[in-house]
Amino acid sequence: MANVLAKKYSKDMTVGVPATLILSFMLPMMMGNIFQQFYNIVDTIIAGRFIDAKALAAVGSTGHITNLFFALGNGLATGIGILVSQSFGSGDMKSVKKVITNAFVIVSATAIFVGLLGFAFSRLVLEKLLKTPDTILDNAVAYMSIICLGFVGTALYNTISYIMRGIGDSKTPLYFLIVSSFLNVLMDLLYVIVFKMGVVGLAVATITAQALSAAGSITYAFVRNSVFKIGKDDWGLDKDIIVRCYTLGGSMALQSGFIALSFVILQRVINSFDYIVMAAFTTTSKIENLVNMQFKALQDSLSTYTGQNIGAKKGDRVKMGFKSGMTMMVIYVLVMIPVMAFFGKYFVRVFIDSSETEIIAFGSTAMRILSSFYLPLGCIYVCRGILNGAGDAKFPLISGIAEMTGRIIFPAFFCSLPFLGAWGLWISTGVTWTIVGGTALARYFMKDWRKGLF
Repeated sequence: MANVLAKKYSKDMTVGVPATLILSFMLPMMMGNIFQQFYNIVDTIIAGRFIDAKALAAVGSTGHITNLFFALGNGLATGIGILVSQSFGSGDMKSVKKVITNAFVIVSATAIFVGLLGFAFSRLVLEKLLKTPDTILDNAVAYMSIICLGFVGTALYNTISYIMRGIGDSKTPLYFLIVSSFLNVLMDLLYVIVFKMGVVGLAVATITAQALSAAGSITYAFVRNSVFKIGKDDWGLDKDIIVRCYTLGGSMALQSGFIALSFVILQRVINSFDYIVMAAFTTTSKIENLVNMQFKALQDSLSTYTGQNIGAKKGDRVKMGFKSGMTMMVIYVLVMIPVMAFFGKYFVRVFIDSSETEIIAFGSTAMRILSSFYLPLGCIYVCRGILNGAGDAKFPLISGIAEMTGRIIFPAFFCSLPFLGAWGLWISTGVTWTIVGGTALARYFMKDWRKGLF
């Protein structure tokens, strides 16, 4: 098999015990996802502890709209990674190299366009669309504008990461991410505490760290990994590959975009409450992202595993991977529910000064509410991993529309109930997870996407 050309920096997941392969591949990704969340989490902690609660609310108020832009680039990178894994699994190294060269061209162009779009319309979106309060508007605009300008670094890092994961290497991206995460922390502290740059300093530190992570991992890949030894014949735009990248990646980008757009609409509901609820929601969102990132590590591991086995035409192993993924997910859920029930308040205190008792109270109760819905949330990620890896272009749209619909309809409804009020923000999230989880399971058991596989 041609994959032996790069066996030092890759992993063939078409042979061996599925559970062992998935778990060993997933562990570095779990660490990587934690460090990637470090960027925004550190911003949140420093904003809340070293600036003030309004700065925390300002940073949080931009999160959903910037995620809308980032979702487009990340979805494209995910689709590219799946195409790489399928080609790698089939042993077609020539196709792998062509996907790589075309990927960097289309991702760079897309990221620059999306980033400039976000920069140009940051104030209009935050002020008119999201109705961001005047007390935090200027800080929110400054933070979002700078983050959007640095979007290309984030997009390129995600692209190289998904390409490496596609060939079975989940460790190399982690190493560079760890280094850049610590640099981000140091720069955050320097710009905010020493230079007194406020939220601008947080944003500058974040985009600089992301750019360094992208540059380091790309350079290392092309120097050390034989898969990235590109010849002259591998360069040049390939219409078929570009169409495939945008078809599969575009479908996933739309899924992520729908979900991110729903959060933008949700932000309007959040902004209708005072800064205490806004800060509490920002804080719990950061904690929830850490939980989700571990689910996502399982999802991405299953995508790579499935992609390689689809390429190798080993459908039975895909079915085995689904069972292994569900087992791992249930174990994780059984651990996290009591953790959030008993220790949620301590997690909240990490992000906010202990004197902000109302925010801490809101946040700790919210974490208990959300954790009760972790099982359907886990089903979403397991099914997405399998279906994305199989190249099912229908599922991302089905899932994205279902989640967007839930996040648009339920928050306003639940928050309007007098006996719930602000708690409706968190309850609506859990109800949405339940509906989307059921949709994901239903799609997995449909026969059209797995015809001829099992």
